[in-house]
Amino acid sequence: MSAAEPESRSRCYRHPDRESYILCQRCGRTICPACQTQAAVGFHCPECVAEGRARAPRTRPRLVTSVRRLGAEGAPVVTYSLIGVTLVAYLLQLISGGFVTALLTYRPIFTEIAPWTMVTSVFAHSPGSLFHILFNMFSLFIFGRILEPMIGKWRFLALYLLSGLGGSVAVLLLNPSGGVLGASGAIFGLFGAFFVIQRGLGGNSGQLVVLIAINLAIGFFVPNISWQAHVGGLIVGSLVALIYMRTRGPRRRKPQALFTAVVFVALVALTVVGYSAAFV
Repeated sequence: MSAAEPESRSRCYRHPDRESYILCQRCGRTICPACQTQAAVGFHCPECVAEGRARAPRTRPRLVTSVRRLGAEGAPVVTYSLIGVTLVAYLLQLISGGFVTALLTYRPIFTEIAPWTMVTSVFAHSPGSLFHILFNMFSLFIFGRILEPMIGKWRFLALYLLSGLGGSVAVLLLNPSGGVLGASGAIFGLFGAFFVIQRGLGGNSGQLVVLIAINLAIGFFVPNISWQAHVGGLIVGSLVALIYMRTRGPRRRKPQALFTAVVFVALVALTVVGYSAAFV
């Protein structure tokens, strides 16, 4: 036995016909080149490699982890979805030769035959100005991630769309010969909502007031910017947020939904009145 032992130790434990003098750093078994796995120090045999992998903590791919985080409770899914839809719409605007832009843009004179453009205009932006969409989407990214977890996904979506609609109604009432495209009305609605909620919770809103004032002033002095949409969105967003604040609590969901619906009905009524006064 003692004479055969050195010979067996010079043979690969998995391939006895192969001679080798390399030992596994973990278990000490002889391994041939086909069975060797480079380790930080020396080599490991297949069994030790498998054992090490089994004991190692399992990690998910980064993409899978990111997707699961997006779907987690409290994640601003609506905010990211609105940004995604807007970016897709902008890409279609660029490659459609103006067709998609014309399809989504709100023009008060066409309110009767294309009333949906009062909302779809929120997802269209000026193809000739990259700053236009970048500023709006950056603002949506910042304020959406704050507001959406605070008020909930569906309330946030209602706030955004009603603010955009409010901006279009203001354009119809104050500038019926013009038109509007862009999410600025909805963004100003988020500004107004954040101001109302922050004040309602006792926060300091001084810096936000300055931000709103500066952006409103830009709309008055810089050409090709619809200040009417900014004002309309700001008013509607503030009103919707005030409803949310005054009807907080699970027992007041029905009044909250009712008053929010009243805002929508009021905007529709203003649309009918404004269109009749301007074009009928």
